Amino acid sequence: MKKSLSNYAICQLGGWGANFAISVFYYLNLSVRKIDNFYILISISVALGLLFTHIMRLIIKEYQFLNKPINKQIFYFVIVTIVFAILYACADVGLERIFNLRDSGAPKISIMNEITRNSINNFFLLFIWNLLYYTFHYVERTRRQEVDTLKLQSLVKELELKTIKSHINPHFIFNALNSIRALVDENPSRARTAITELSNILRSSMQTEKMETVPLERELNIVKDYLALEKMRFEERLNIEMDIDEDTLEQPVPPMMLQTLVENAIKHGISKKVDGGTIRVSSDFVENHHELVVQNSGQLGTYKNENGFGVRSTQDRLNLLYQGKATFAIKNLDDEMVESRITMPLVTI
Repeated sequence: MKKSLSNYAICQLGGWGANFAISVFYYLNLSVRKIDNFYILISISVALGLLFTHIMRLIIKEYQFLNKPINKQIFYFVIVTIVFAILYACADVGLERIFNLRDSGAPKISIMNEITRNSINNFFLLFIWNLLYYTFHYVERTRRQEVDTLKLQSLVKELELKTIKSHINPHFIFNALNSIRALVDENPSRARTAITELSNILRSSMQTEKMETVPLERELNIVKDYLALEKMRFEERLNIEMDIDEDTLEQPVPPMMLQTLVENAIKHGISKKVDGGTIRVSSDFVENHHELVVQNSGQLGTYKNENGFGVRSTQDRLNLLYQGKATFAIKNLDDEMVESRITMPLVTI
């Protein structure tokens, strides 16, 4: 298969071809007299232009002018343009005289004057070529940097999410195993039931490991199994209340997030009260947002003092997933209850 022309080759051929066409157009329509060997002269000029600009490009790439500081880039830009304008003029005038192609109607001037005149004309031509070349590469490099930055940001976001998840799952597992361990001697039958529930939770957790969001209904199943484990441990000291709007069950939520808040409510609230307390979980639509609320008996002081990972990870995950469009707040409702509230953008199902 033949290799297609590069963008550079296409631009070179197109640009110098346009130069040739414009020169011919002006000659045919605006020239007041016939110029000897015009087509040969213009063909030589265009061919030399192709050659010298290509060599100039090779030098720019070889010495990496584009990677130097901007002040040095400007300096090399001007110097290279001047040098190649002179070389271009010397070659053009030299070939014209070697092959005796000079226009008989043109005024007689010395070779140095002719080279000087051609050098000035060529300088402006090569200046435009270099300006386009530098501008193209500046824009292209800026675009690549922006793409690389976006890729890096996406990678960082993915790694941060994976890091958070890698903390959540062991944290949950160890707490659940501790709950089961407390039942082994006290009530083996309940312990076996708890192991089955833990198996269900772990299976669900593994299935959602690679997902950024899951339906609320799936997340609630994990929460219910977890609370069933904790109910076996706390018995009458734990009261569970659920207030779930069925219309919210299909709403996407970050996996294990609600479970983490419930786990923290148990750890920092219920477990620290001799008489236990209440865990209340609710889900509803409020002002075009989906709100998840976890309320528990206790006070917020223990959360702040311990600065638990679950509280930090909740805010971090919401920031990463929703880019500031979701909020998380935790506060004391009164002297007896703490409330954790997540507000997320509503997703049309």
